[in-house]
Amino acid sequence: MDVVLMRGDGIGPEITSVTRKVLDALDRSFSLGLEFSNEDVGFTSLEKHGATITPELIERVRKADLAILGPVDTAHYPPADQGGINPSAALRINLDLYANVRPSKVFEGLPSAVANMDLVIVRENTEGFYADRTMYAGTGEVMPTPDLALATRKVTRKGSCRVAAYAARLAAKRRGHLTIVHKANVLKLSDGLFLSEAEKAAAKQGGLEVREEHVDAMASLLVRTPEAFDVIVTTNMFGDILSNEAAELAGGLGLSGSLNVGDENAIAQASHGSAPDIAGKNIANPVSLLLSTALLLEWKGAKAGRNDLQQAANRLDLVIAEMLKNPKTRTTDLGGTLSCSDFGSILVEKL
Repeated sequence: MDVVLMRGDGIGPEITSVTRKVLDALDRSFSLGLEFSNEDVGFTSLEKHGATITPELIERVRKADLAILGPVDTAHYPPADQGGINPSAALRINLDLYANVRPSKVFEGLPSAVANMDLVIVRENTEGFYADRTMYAGTGEVMPTPDLALATRKVTRKGSCRVAAYAARLAAKRRGHLTIVHKANVLKLSDGLFLSEAEKAAAKQGGLEVREEHVDAMASLLVRTPEAFDVIVTTNMFGDILSNEAAELAGGLGLSGSLNVGDENAIAQASHGSAPDIAGKNIANPVSLLLSTALLLEWKGAKAGRNDLQQAANRLDLVIAEMLKNPKTRTTDLGGTLSCSDFGSILVEKL
């Protein structure tokens, strides 16, 4: 199996190095047949190729079996016309990765703002208010005058249907409960279309307990009764906000995996940024990228009908949870004493 590792910026090289060693251990344990290649992305690509991501790399990822993207420091890139392209956005758009899958759960032994949470937010990933995914050409934001800014929101029937269908299938595999989050009481046309298509997708899946919530109410309910939710599906910006809220309530972005999924491709990506302030200090927490990698292995295993990949994903999840229980096997940001590389080494031994 062809595995593409894109190291990224900041702490990206450190946490992707740990991820590579963990995948090597899983390969040995489960005979997965993994073959790795390291590809430049971000500032290293900009220096070598004049752009933070190249068309050649996008096609390389398209053809790969597994793809893992380290954090990228888009805030410090030059303008796009000078090569500062957002690699995550470029991959998402070109590979049509329409669902961002963000689990949030409370890990035993770790402090969290809520006592019990084990849910997945499925966020529509290719439409909405965000300017980079609204128009064929140009952006979804304009300023007709210096004192007026306008933003265009895009919601399509196809986009709504397919992300809701993905969420419904996921809910059927989990606890059978799907929550549709929207604001159709105000955004009657755009969120009305999303709600209608999500309800149809849930009905087509069948066997689900379905509820709907307004996004403002959902923000409160995540704090009040997070244990009541299983799979949540919503539009792009709402999902972006709610998934960060859920991750923080469960213990922080460093404990939350993230998978960008399309019909043919998926990319594992940490839910946090590149943290340039701690880059090179060997104190980064690799858990988010490792959990994302477990999601990727599970996705590929289900798609390819390979139980070995799914077993490897389950094993990785279990061992990470076991290590997080014990302060002696945590990184310093979680009250432990381990460096990034030491955490990886112990994880490899346990695998």
